[in-house]
Amino acid sequence: MPLTEFELIERYFRDCGAARSDVIAGIGDDAALVAVPPDTELVVATDTLVAGVHFPEGSPAASIGHRALAVNLSDLAAMGARAAWALLALTIPRAEEAWLAEFAAGLAALARAHRVALVGGDTTRGPLTVTVQLLGTVPPGAALRRCGGRAGDALFVSGTPGDAAAGLALEERRLAAEPLALAYLRERFLRPTPRMALGERLRGHASACIDVSDGLLGDAGKLARASQTGVEISFAAVPVSEPLVRAVGEEQARTLALTGGDDYELLFAVHPEKVSAMLADLPPERWGYTRIGALRAAPGAEVLREGTVMQFSHSGYQHFT
Repeated sequence: MPLTEFELIERYFRDCGAARSDVIAGIGDDAALVAVPPDTELVVATDTLVAGVHFPEGSPAASIGHRALAVNLSDLAAMGARAAWALLALTIPRAEEAWLAEFAAGLAALARAHRVALVGGDTTRGPLTVTVQLLGTVPPGAALRRCGGRAGDALFVSGTPGDAAAGLALEERRLAAEPLALAYLRERFLRPTPRMALGERLRGHASACIDVSDGLLGDAGKLARASQTGVEISFAAVPVSEPLVRAVGEEQARTLALTGGDDYELLFAVHPEKVSAMLADLPPERWGYTRIGALRAAPGAEVLREGTVMQFSHSGYQHFT
């Protein structure tokens, strides 16, 4: 006998997440009720993942659950926020218990790792679509924004962009790779790591920040426009992983790092006078970030190689184009 909506929620989502003392009323009421800490600002993000658009049809259910929360965690990381509560709107073609168990497990593991409580949402029948709304907190006036940069700021990126785009290409069988590289790159797409700890530690250091979800070059352009500046990126400075280089070669690896999406790394600017203090407080070798360029007065986003401006046909993923 198929599960009812109530049974589905009770079985798979009642305890899907961290237990938090600030949740007054969660799943089971008409709406969630949470106690927001005093002297904080609320940070809210929402992302939707659609089968065939944000992940291939037939992707592992645990990965879909993980990614649905990870993309929102990354948005909060880019604001320097700490995550607390989530709501899930899940549309599925049918209530398959094995799929639901795996999906819930993937979501729950990441939620508990970041002390996120699932406090409500909705379930309905239809094409596979997952929407998560995530709420968190930040001290008053401390949130990172895209708009705080200025010309001359140093530009940094965390991690090794391009891995997730290669992982997606492997999932879709548009790319082949040796077993070790294949496993690493697939994992980078299927289970991205939101840089929550780095985002919080960047408060007081970074002048502007954005999460890299639609491609490094495109997102750098967004940060620069919000800050009313331009941006220059050194092609040789863009960090790439050894598995990606083994899979596609160094030239293509850096191109993919600039134009591929789904990395969920942090791209951030730092005023020149604050760079030394940040490097001392957050050693790059420990926190995993690289200096790749600078903001500039002239508008636009450019990539330079040995003084020559490189041309790219793609500068970021966009819907409705």
